[in-house]
Amino acid sequence: MMGCPASAVSSTTEALRSPQLVLASSSPRRRELLAMIGLSFTVSPAEVDEAADPADTPLSLVSRLSQAKAAAVAQRYPQALVLAADTTVVLAGTVLEKPRHAAENREFIARLSGRSHVVHTGHTLAWQGHIAQEVVTSTVTFRQLTAREIDWYVATGEGLDKAGGYGIQGFGAVLVSHICGCYFNVVGLSLATVMALAHRLGVTLV
Repeated sequence: MMGCPASAVSSTTEALRSPQLVLASSSPRRRELLAMIGLSFTVSPAEVDEAADPADTPLSLVSRLSQAKAAAVAQRYPQALVLAADTTVVLAGTVLEKPRHAAENREFIARLSGRSHVVHTGHTLAWQGHIAQEVVTSTVTFRQLTAREIDWYVATGEGLDKAGGYGIQGFGAVLVSHICGCYFNVVGLSLATVMALAHRLGVTLV
């Protein structure tokens, strides 16, 4: 059985303050994840330039963009706890962004078939001028797909608005053999990381 590397678990002290939470994202998946654990929040998407800088690595890109989104929305909500995130999918050193059309979606899924790739999500919490940030990485392995399966998935249209061209929480679940790391990170938001970052800032979400 293939195992995943062990990771350290750090303890946190009890947080006392519970400010208003603002999600700086238009992603329906991130909204669904926060709602799933019963959090109350306001949605206020950030408007930032998401173009990659030539000097960016995939890790630095998601870190920089999540921080830029949080900072932009924090200006509108100076008393709130602002949560921003940015996700990228990387296969053999190449970033797979959101496919522009069905043909590109088919190309992405064919390239991912039978191989492992990484999903990086940059998480940033901003509160009263303070920032807590972390990039979480999960490794996803696709099973070997047939041409019929690839065509079927592309025809669902599910992958067109998603980094990497697939959604693990939907029809794309059948494409995946296994993952190492946080499943929710692949969806778009590591809930455990969000809680830990809030504690770093001395606040609580629950």
